[in-house]
Amino acid sequence: PTSPIYSPTMMASRTSRSAKSLKRFFSTRTPIVGGNWKLNAGNGMTTATIDELVKDLNDSKTPSCEMFICPPTLYLERVQNSAASHLAVCAQNIYSEPKGAFTGETSGDMLLDMGIKWSLIGHSERRDVFGESDELLGAKIAHAQSIGLNVVPCIGEHKEEREAGKTMDVLIPQLQAISNNVSDWSKIVIAYEPVWAIGT
Repeated sequence: PTSPIYSPTMMASRTSRSAKSLKRFFSTRTPIVGGNWKLNAGNGMTTATIDELVKDLNDSKTPSCEMFICPPTLYLERVQNSAASHLAVCAQNIYSEPKGAFTGETSGDMLLDMGIKWSLIGHSERRDVFGESDELLGAKIAHAQSIGLNVVPCIGEHKEEREAGKTMDVLIPQLQAISNNVSDWSKIVIAYEPVWAIGT
């Protein structure tokens, strides 16, 4: 069996000696900010509200961080064609196969053909609402790696798990599913979003 990426004991023992190196790393790393629109189109559900939102983003001050935005799949190409160059357009999900009889799914290969170079994978709503497993999410990551698509794998625990002291029991398997399928970490940005914090 594969060993976990880390354990609470390992983390505690490494904390003191790694604090300085972590501080150096984060002081030089460009922050990344992402906005997931979920199944929304700005303040409404029309192309007009999408256009208004993109215009506002384009007109805002160029940020000192990397930014990606994740519109609904229907609007990906529209946003890609109108977003400013400092805004990376990101899909909300992909499937683990490039094509086939997978009704309703999104192909990473087709995203790249459209100029979309990013996708979320494993958002808590994909796990909770659609029942996606770590195994499937790992397969999605493996496929994304094989075609050179940048991926934002999402991890996070529920409030009940946090209050029960089980945060690491939840996060370690999620991280392991990611790590087992990554060959190029330069195309991976892990997003830690506790489920209990969404919307706060």
